[in-house]
Amino acid sequence: MILAAGRGERLAPLTDVTPKPLIKLAGKALIEHHLVALKQAGVTQVTVNVAHLGNQIVDYLNRSCPQALEITFSHEPPGALETAGGIHKALDLIQSDPFIVVNADVWTDFPFSALPNTIESDAHLVMVSNPPHHPDGDFVLHDNTVQMKRTGLSALTYSGIGLYQKCLFDTHSGGRLPLAPLLNEAARSHRLSGQIYRGKWMDIGTPQRLVEAQNRADLDSRQR
Repeated sequence: MILAAGRGERLAPLTDVTPKPLIKLAGKALIEHHLVALKQAGVTQVTVNVAHLGNQIVDYLNRSCPQALEITFSHEPPGALETAGGIHKALDLIQSDPFIVVNADVWTDFPFSALPNTIESDAHLVMVSNPPHHPDGDFVLHDNTVQMKRTGLSALTYSGIGLYQKCLFDTHSGGRLPLAPLLNEAARSHRLSGQIYRGKWMDIGTPQRLVEAQNRADLDSRQR
């Protein structure tokens, strides 16, 4: 599942007319980078949730979807349902369990084939080094177990990429809900696993970070 329903308020006024997943980097929309990478990893079906300017995303993907990749859309009400709420609404459209989740607004070269095929935890998170805008991190990764932050262990940042079991959302009755409360509860109960990724990863959340990503993409292009 690709999470693509958010408004991207911090990128306004750009996102007033263009949904954040369709912002282009290195000649492709952010969401298109994910679709190509997922197809390369052997994924055959992707669910995309849409809300803000959702028709633009639907039209774009209907024209630009990589061949042999089936896309289904989960349409959310105005204002969207946040991360956990959006995933919960789309569960019946998702054909696998566990299933990959990726935020549309991250730019990365993470190989999705590096995720495990099965997990015993409720979710398996890809963690990255803390970026400048999030220096305190989200969780501790210890012996491949994702745990709540605590003194003496360095925290890492959740990348927005993970492998989830549908049972993680069993307690949610529907409606708006961020993902953090569910992940925090699972971490406290030692029901989260994880891995660290040290390759290219950026959260395209502000105009400054978008410029940084565009500069990096230009540099990568010149070095090839």
